[in-house]
Amino acid sequence: MRESPKTMWMWLDSRLGLAPLVEMAREKKIPLHRHSIWYYFGGMTLFLFMVQVITGMLLLLYYRPSAEGAFESVQFIMGEVRFGWLVRSIHSWSANVMIATLLIHLSSVYFLKAYRAPRELTWVTGVLLLFVSLAFGFSGYLLPWNTLAFFATKVGTEVAGVVPVVGGFLVRILRGGDDVTGATLTRFFGFHVAILPAVTASIVLVHLLLVQRHGMSVPPSLVNRDVPVMKFIPNFLLRDAMGWLAALGALAALSAIYPWELGEKADPFAPAPAGIRPEWFFMFMFQTLKLLPGRVIFVDGEVLGVLAFGLLGILLLLVPLLDKQIAKEGGRLLNIIGVVLLLYVAAMTLMGYVV
Repeated sequence: MRESPKTMWMWLDSRLGLAPLVEMAREKKIPLHRHSIWYYFGGMTLFLFMVQVITGMLLLLYYRPSAEGAFESVQFIMGEVRFGWLVRSIHSWSANVMIATLLIHLSSVYFLKAYRAPRELTWVTGVLLLFVSLAFGFSGYLLPWNTLAFFATKVGTEVAGVVPVVGGFLVRILRGGDDVTGATLTRFFGFHVAILPAVTASIVLVHLLLVQRHGMSVPPSLVNRDVPVMKFIPNFLLRDAMGWLAALGALAALSAIYPWELGEKADPFAPAPAGIRPEWFFMFMFQTLKLLPGRVIFVDGEVLGVLAFGLLGILLLLVPLLDKQIAKEGGRLLNIIGVVLLLYVAAMTLMGYVV
């Protein structure tokens, strides 16, 4: 006898306890104000991450993580597997767009002060997701084992080597040895498909639970005002879904018009080609390190740059604590720092492609 959806739901609810979660989602409200559009970028980032998971699983069916077979397996995916070229291009494009939406989401949270109590841990988990996403981008770049990826990875791992005291250890951890070899490819593959997804899933779960627990914030100027709201289900969720469909269409269009190129197979014994550049989300770091002088007082310029970026990452995690101290003094210093930092990143990124 065929069971009705209601009977199936009751069976699942009795075993999994889904009713409180559904009720919580139904009661969730979204504030409506002139900055409400920024709320959609969190859901968009989550959707693009799911696109990454699905397309990555499809690619994993054919990919071979070895120096002898990686490039050829990607060639096979693009040339022989039906719609393989499309799946790979969507995977690559969605990775870049996901990092862009994540940066927009993080910036909006920063300037709207959505990290203030009781949402400090929500901010921390969001920043950690940014770091993990950058690690995804770095580890995935090498997997096709083409020339640009090989030498970009060599340069990127060399940067880790300038970290005082632990630099050599970090390089060996990343490369699986002293040089970029097939062992590096295998190690990056492990990071990309096992370690980083597990870490990401854990942080995403905590992040979503915190968002659900504390709800959506409003800008400081609206805290003590009667702000109209919208139900999350179905009103906001349907709008979110429309955005996801538009994003999927845009990804398909980008992949069809500008398919992700494979390039030439990496040759460790060949000279590095001219114009080696990292992905756009690392370009501002790359350009900054290029512009630093060889010595700054008594410190190596590259070492100083790497330490500055590490300090910046720590300060980003501590923004809620810094804001609390600055708010006591009545200043708007964090807003000014945020604008200057965004302008600097944009200028260095543009310079990296123009110069």
